[in-house]
Amino acid sequence: MVDLQSQYEKIRDEVNAGIQEVIDSATFIKGGKVVEFQKNLETYLGVKHVIPVGNGTDALQIALMALGLQPGDEVITPTFTFIATAEVVALLGLTPVLVDVNYDTFNISVEAVKKAITPRTKAIVPVHLFGQNADMEAILKLAKEHNLYVVEDACQSIGSVYTFENGKKMQSGCMGDIGCTSFFPSKNLGCYGDGGAIFTNNDELAKKMRIIANHGMETRYYHDVVGVNSRLDSMQAAVLDVKLKHLDEYILARQTAADFYDKAFANNPKIEIPVRNAHSTHVFHQYTLRFDSAQRPLLQKALEEKGIPAMIYYPVPLHLQKAYKNERYKEGDFPIAEKLCDCVLSLPMHTELSEEQLRFIVDNVDLVIC
Repeated sequence: MVDLQSQYEKIRDEVNAGIQEVIDSATFIKGGKVVEFQKNLETYLGVKHVIPVGNGTDALQIALMALGLQPGDEVITPTFTFIATAEVVALLGLTPVLVDVNYDTFNISVEAVKKAITPRTKAIVPVHLFGQNADMEAILKLAKEHNLYVVEDACQSIGSVYTFENGKKMQSGCMGDIGCTSFFPSKNLGCYGDGGAIFTNNDELAKKMRIIANHGMETRYYHDVVGVNSRLDSMQAAVLDVKLKHLDEYILARQTAADFYDKAFANNPKIEIPVRNAHSTHVFHQYTLRFDSAQRPLLQKALEEKGIPAMIYYPVPLHLQKAYKNERYKEGDFPIAEKLCDCVLSLPMHTELSEEQLRFIVDNVDLVIC
């Protein structure tokens, strides 16, 4: 699904030099490279504060901890997403309120959010799934009307740009109160281990999140709040700082591959290609097609036999996961998410795809879905 080795070969000298610099300095935790990367990412995103942390899940958890929510408070999030989004809500003793998504963009349904708001609702966590932003203008308007926090899960969408009706453009993860991202190796901006970051333009929230991520202390050995231990190490920051310089070209490479797929499948009535949100650029963390549910296993097996990976993101919606089942939800409650779980399949998508590889993938899909 990704080719990190080929990507590394192109930036080998830059990466090796950055890592060697960290080793030479022997500053492995909270070193200069972390600060450099933090400042460079703030500039790239146009956001006041970036707080580097250990991973994307930590980023989401710390973000919610900083909001001062109380057990039982409700947090609205989509049921069609990776588990981490609801996981951190549950871990903090909050109540995850799951809602359906839009069939075309895979992102959270604003109408579903409206219906889910109650007096106990405190926050909305939209997930910018597969690489494009949810309908943030409507979500922010709704949040303002009901005095709710918005915490963006931008773990798959860094570099995606959202355009508001007035023409204002903002980076993914930088529109709500807090944004979170992951630097897992396969992400569009990925390190060579675990890593993540939190974004905000709110000075007070930034201060709180830095303290929480550092064992709840601002002054060493004086712990003002209950915190966690979550930090990005200097070697990962060195890798990310190199790759950040190439992020725009990585995005373009993914978009070019997506265009190739689009053109190849556009006239096949049995394949639904990804739909772009008119207000958002798409950075294609995943390139996800929709098929008849009966054909998907046949295609996945046929591709596997040809050495072509194809993944199902995600096979089970959150409300039907064993860990999150409760009397509030039952099968059939979120028909769009359930349908997507039965019909989506993601094809290889990364920065190093050649036209030859893309043609090979397309030809093998056409052999089955015709």
